[in-house]
Amino acid sequence: MEKVEDFYCEQVLSEKTKVEKILETENVLAFYHTKPFWQIHIVVIPKLHISSLLTVDDTQTEIFSELFDVIKKVSAEVVEKYGAARVLTNLGKYQESKHLHFHINSGDQICPDNEV
Repeated sequence: MEKVEDFYCEQVLSEKTKVEKILETENVLAFYHTKPFWQIHIVVIPKLHISSLLTVDDTQTEIFSELFDVIKKVSAEVVEKYGAARVLTNLGKYQESKHLHFHINSGDQICPDNEV
C-alpha cells in the first residue's frame, strides 16, 4: 500500500475518508481522530494546505488566527465535559502527515505506541 504523505488533504478534505465533524468553519475543520490514541482524540486542521507549524507565513495570519479560535473553542468544550485537555502538534519526523494539524485529547491512552 502506498504511503500517504498528507492524509488530511488526500483523504479527509477530499472526503475519501469520512470523519465525524465537531466544528467546521470556512477555513478550519475539527473532527474525531480516525484512529484515536486517547479516550477523547480530536484533530483540528486548516483546510488550506500548510505543511507544518514551521511553514506558516505572514500571508496565513487570518487562517492561523481562525485555526486557534477553533482550537480554543473545542478545547474549552473538552475541559468543560472531561475536566482536562492536552493540545499538541508534531514537527519533523514526529509529524506523520505533512499537513499542519493539532491534536486535542483527554483521558488515558487507548493503544500502545506501536499500534498508532
